[in-house]
Amino acid sequence: MQLTPEIILEWQHIPLGIILLLLLFQLYFLLFVYARLARHKVSSFQEATDKPAVSVIICAHNEQENLKTFLPSILNQNYPNFEVIVVNDFSTDESKWVLKDFAEQYPHLKIVDIKEHIKLKHSKKFALTMGIKAAQYDYLLMTDADCQPHNEHWISEMAGGFTNEHKELVLGYSPYFKLPGFLNKLIRFETTHTAMSYLSYALKKDAYMAVGRNLAYRKALFFRGKGFNAHMHIKSGDDDLFVNSNATKKNVQISIHPNAFVLSAPKDSWKSYYKQKARHAGASVLYKSRHKRMLGIQLISALLFYLALIITACVFPSTWKFILGAYFLRLIIQFIIFRPIYQKLQVSDLWLWLPILDLYYYFYICFNGLFNRTKKQQSWK
Repeated sequence: MQLTPEIILEWQHIPLGIILLLLLFQLYFLLFVYARLARHKVSSFQEATDKPAVSVIICAHNEQENLKTFLPSILNQNYPNFEVIVVNDFSTDESKWVLKDFAEQYPHLKIVDIKEHIKLKHSKKFALTMGIKAAQYDYLLMTDADCQPHNEHWISEMAGGFTNEHKELVLGYSPYFKLPGFLNKLIRFETTHTAMSYLSYALKKDAYMAVGRNLAYRKALFFRGKGFNAHMHIKSGDDDLFVNSNATKKNVQISIHPNAFVLSAPKDSWKSYYKQKARHAGASVLYKSRHKRMLGIQLISALLFYLALIITACVFPSTWKFILGAYFLRLIIQFIIFRPIYQKLQVSDLWLWLPILDLYYYFYICFNGLFNRTKKQQSWK
């Protein structure tokens, strides 16, 4: 069949219609989901009069250097009543002696030692459960051994989220340290994008995940929901699957004042970053159906949007005006909505990198997740 100009003109309507549909999906997420976080007024919980006693829980496996570097910033928090529980999960380095030295200086440090069992290969969830059982207080605040609170008011900000008696989960934000290089920019962009998503949905009263580097919940909620029993068979998910299972429309609060931030050391190689994302990819298959559906639509529509623009530009170059119009409309709205979000999350340096990082993010993260969703996890580190 000879391709006449009339036939080409008729056929090009199909990819243009697909692009338009994908653009509408993307605009929905930008204008009706992420815009909630853009409009959100950040407030501080530091001055809350009700300051409940808090148990900070950290799981550590061969983390002697990180414990030396970061644990003092947690032990020296400016808060009236708290304990710090470090679960030393079968460490074979000098963690035991590092923790012993700290315990002599800080009476509010409690150490839980877990020995490796020859027939039992446990996960971080087991270690966390041991820490929670050892906790003296009902309000639990989770972080990792390689994390550092932004300042000494971290506990005050996170615990203040429980001021409303109906709140049982407080979702925090944990950015990575800013370092030179494109990998660091991508890692921080991905972390910001993830936070932007789960914080926006929490404001939409449909919380679906959080990050264990900065997450608080009540011990009563943990035991009422039977802990991690529903997903103990996979090694990841101590944070996102727990929130996915236990969040309701009324029991979630977010705490994103800069004083509530917890900074973390990022991966320093592409290989280690790939392994980290592969380890996290498996948990999302156990999300509630509506959450898998909404996240799938958001990710797939963005990826297909880019692919459709590229393919249509190659096959129907005469449509370049429509293609550029669709691309820049989405990009301009992203710039407008992401600007206040990036300011709140203190990653304004990434704003001008948005066109590059957004494109790279969807291709790298989506394909990484696609190839690793069913891969068996070997360790929690």
